[in-house]
Amino acid sequence: MTKRDYYEVLGVARTAPAEEIKRAYRQLALKHHPDRNPGNKEAEERFKEAAEAYSVLADPERRTTYDRFGLDGLRGEGFSGFSGFDASIFGDFEDILGSLFGFGDIFGARGRRRSAFSQQGRDLALELEISLEQAASGVEKEINLNRAEHCPECRGSGVSPGTKKTECPTCQGRGQVRYQQGFFAVSRTCSHCHGAGEVIPSPCRNCHGSGRIKQKQKIMVRVPAGVEDGSRLRFEGQGEAGGAGAAPGDLYIVTRVAKHPLFEREDSNLFCQVSVSFSQAALGASIEVPGLDHESEELKVPPGTQTGAVFRLRGRGIKDLRSHRKGDLYVKVQVNTPQNLSKDEKALLRRLAELRGEDLDKADRSLVDKLKNIVH
Repeated sequence: MTKRDYYEVLGVARTAPAEEIKRAYRQLALKHHPDRNPGNKEAEERFKEAAEAYSVLADPERRTTYDRFGLDGLRGEGFSGFSGFDASIFGDFEDILGSLFGFGDIFGARGRRRSAFSQQGRDLALELEISLEQAASGVEKEINLNRAEHCPECRGSGVSPGTKKTECPTCQGRGQVRYQQGFFAVSRTCSHCHGAGEVIPSPCRNCHGSGRIKQKQKIMVRVPAGVEDGSRLRFEGQGEAGGAGAAPGDLYIVTRVAKHPLFEREDSNLFCQVSVSFSQAALGASIEVPGLDHESEELKVPPGTQTGAVFRLRGRGIKDLRSHRKGDLYVKVQVNTPQNLSKDEKALLRRLAELRGEDLDKADRSLVDKLKNIVH
């Protein structure tokens, strides 16, 4: 099912400050809380939906990523719970959710333990500017990334060489600590091991126990032919390294196609404008039309062509990214009126006017009559 926009879910504007977002979530959480709506599946879904939206919009970094790249930019961040919200946000509203029985049973706290020590690497997202020619033909680009890589010293384990992790003494390896509150049992992520169930007595000195370090990398990415301005490309496994041997995240690239001085694009079709002389338009001519691939093509301009006439050259557009079929090139003709005429040229044009029965000193009567009809 298609997810609703997170701002729409919380009922706030995209420019809403953090406090307004928190207030909106609190109201929805109180309204749709399962304890207040026992057996109401719709309320439960609304409660989950609001929690997911808040988990993104309450985090400045995630909110920025969501604003720029939508849900694609958030994939692979290790969200747990129902379809991508971070269950740790419930700590903000213990007064709302403290009575919720079986925290781990209902909202996937057991899943949080697994994700805490084997979390998939974060996705990365960036914009890449290319020319219209590169968008049409495809291109390979070298890009610079500053991403988390597995620590070479400990090979991503986080422990000093020759040592190993031990069971967390606080939660006895469960990753959770359970509290009894009257009739209800509430699970909380262990604050000592942060849900991993294990602790590192001797952390790696190179990565300080995280198992990952930031490194600058240069990679080559292939941009396929037919991408548009705003196309999103996914490069699997090119994001940041995962924790404890988990899979790396993905890299998402949003293409930005630079404006072209001659061609405009609409889907897979191209549009351009060429100029022809008065004589070429009147008598007809064969002209060369430049192509985006730098190969020109002959266009036959028929006699009597008027300014604004559009001609279609089939298959001279851009390849469609999905169907791989090429669009067309539409050429708009602009007739240039001659300037700075010599005496002989003026005489020839006056002679032409006489032959056509045109009176250069009087207005076109047909036009005057049309205007009169409009007025009256």
